[in-house]
Amino acid sequence: MNNNMYNAIKHHLSDNILLGYSSGSLPEAFSLMVASHISLCSTCRAQLESFDAIGGEVLNSSVETDTPMASDSLNATLALIREGPTHKPVPSRIDDRVLPKPIQDYIGGGLADVKWRAVGMGVKQAILPTSDAASARLLFIPAGAAMPDHGHQGLELTMVLQGAFKDEDDYFARGDVEMADSEIHHTPIADINEDCICLVVSDARLKFDGLIPKIMQRFAQM
Repeated sequence: MNNNMYNAIKHHLSDNILLGYSSGSLPEAFSLMVASHISLCSTCRAQLESFDAIGGEVLNSSVETDTPMASDSLNATLALIREGPTHKPVPSRIDDRVLPKPIQDYIGGGLADVKWRAVGMGVKQAILPTSDAASARLLFIPAGAAMPDHGHQGLELTMVLQGAFKDEDDYFARGDVEMADSEIHHTPIADINEDCICLVVSDARLKFDGLIPKIMQRFAQM
């Protein structure tokens, strides 16, 4: 991929999301989003590196103190490991120009290996296996097609992998991330020139209007 694609990204991850990734506090699905985005975006990758450097300095400073560890530190650490994500991505060696490497690892291959499932109106999705704290899916929207008008009950991040889409707020192309929360109500429409494929992660279900979208939501687990 050429460097022009890196420079064209206009919509980035927030500092809060990058800090959460740096500290290891994000749900698995959101960590997948960050890993995928920084593989395409030099701006967010540089910002993350600066957060990692600050975190390293803080850790070094804390290690140099004489504060003793709590007696239950080992048990607490083991408990965190046991409660962590059980899914282990399968490393992929596929050269895929649509899916970033972190997503390929979850699929165990490239775009041709995605197991799409139709959800209605030409839209297809593939749910990725992550922890229950948040969901991750690949979403396929035919060129020119619109997703039903909807709102959000939590935080949803959508990153374009192929094509582009627009809504009431802006235009999003490859690498761009739209952050939508409970304040956002919109109707994403795929660009007419190419089918749109996105990575979508969320920590709550969407809020659809109308009977047919609600039936589709129940079927698609959105």
